[in-house]
Amino acid sequence: MSTAKIIFSGFGGQGVLMMGYVVATAGMLEDKHVTYLPSYGAEVRGGTANCTVTVSDKPIASPVASFPDLAVVMNTPSLMKFEGGVKPKGTVFLNSDLVDIKPKRRDIQVVAVPANSISERIGNPRGANMVMIGALVQKTGLVSLKSVISSVKNIFEAKGSKVHKMNTLALKEGAAFVK
Repeated sequence: MSTAKIIFSGFGGQGVLMMGYVVATAGMLEDKHVTYLPSYGAEVRGGTANCTVTVSDKPIASPVASFPDLAVVMNTPSLMKFEGGVKPKGTVFLNSDLVDIKPKRRDIQVVAVPANSISERIGNPRGANMVMIGALVQKTGLVSLKSVISSVKNIFEAKGSKVHKMNTLALKEGAAFVK
C-alpha cells in the first residue's frame, strides 16, 4: 500500500490519539511521508476521541481523510460513526471486547481483535491500544513492527524500561493474533 489513510477512534482514555502518534512516528522512522491530525473536541476520559493518520511513499496533499482506507475502532460508538466512511474494500479493525455490534457493510474487511482480553492476559490492562497497533501493522504492512517498537521506545523513554517491555509485548501479541 503506497498510501494509507487511517482513522483511529474510541473513548478518551483508551490511548486513541497515542495510537495515531505511534503509527505516524513509525512512518517517519521509515522515511515515509506522514500526517497526524488529532481531533481535540470534548475528549475527556470516557468521552470520544479520534485522529487521522496518513502514511505514504509520496507527498501527501491533505491531512484530511474523509474516506479512510482503514479504521481502528475501540468501541461501539466509533464503529457507528466511522464505518460508513471507510472506502469500499477497506478494512475495519475493531476491538471485539468493546464493540458489541457487527459492521453492517459487506464491502469491507473486518478484523476483530479482543484487545482488552489480550492486554489483561499479559498483565498490561492499559495496553489494548498497543495490541491494536500490533494487529494493524501485522495485517497491513503499513510500517514494520520493528519501527513501531522503536517509535514506542522513543515516545515512552522517560517512563522506563518496564513500560517499554510491557508495550512491546502488547504490540507483539496483537501482531501474533492476526498472523
